[in-house]
Amino acid sequence: MRAILVSALAMIGLTQGPPSGAQDLHAEARARMVAEIAAEARVTGGETGRPKFSDTVMSAMGKVPRHRFVPSSQEPFAYENRPLPIGEGQTISQPYIVALMTELLDPKPSDTVLEVGSGSGYQAAVLAELVAKVYTIEIVEPLGKRAAKVLHELGYRNIEVRVGDGYGGWPAAAPFDAIIVTAAPAAVPQPLIDQLKPGGRMVIPVGEMFYAQELLLVHKQADGKTTTRRTLPVRFVPLTRERGN
Repeated sequence: MRAILVSALAMIGLTQGPPSGAQDLHAEARARMVAEIAAEARVTGGETGRPKFSDTVMSAMGKVPRHRFVPSSQEPFAYENRPLPIGEGQTISQPYIVALMTELLDPKPSDTVLEVGSGSGYQAAVLAELVAKVYTIEIVEPLGKRAAKVLHELGYRNIEVRVGDGYGGWPAAAPFDAIIVTAAPAAVPQPLIDQLKPGGRMVIPVGEMFYAQELLLVHKQADGKTTTRRTLPVRFVPLTRERGN
């Protein structure tokens, strides 16, 4: 697997000072976004099994400055509860979906998490507010480098960013307490199952781009077998591979 470790920006993390004045200007918008997420969770709770998200997840959603993870042209819409384009044919996920996927992971402060598909870096930032360490992989080099830069600027020090093919996971850092995938493969990649700790969880959209995709919660049991639960129909960009893989 060709991979570029974004070495200068690799260790980026949780410790942040008080919000800057620029961030404070967005506090009300973030609060509205969090309220919309809570309202949508109540509506979809019958399907997802999560009619109410944990206070810790909602706090993280209310803290991370989403406007820093979108192009300047999209900043006026940053706190709307919808996906937005981030360039290179990719999107930043709808805030509700970010919150739901985070909630389904059941993150714990001691966890080490793998994210496949860094995109803008927003999901990694949300996770970094909740867990000990996040490893995140992005195959689109300009996006991976920009995500690393923004995360560094925001002061995150528990995120390691790599540019490369995430289908095979991150063997050197495995096993993981949880894995989150933000692009849709046709089937759950076996390397990711292999790199999940017994008792761990993986949240992943599965399905073809122009057909039905479903958001799956995969749980790895103590004996290494997995159980899978379907939650919501979703639409994600496809999980792309490097040529030759």
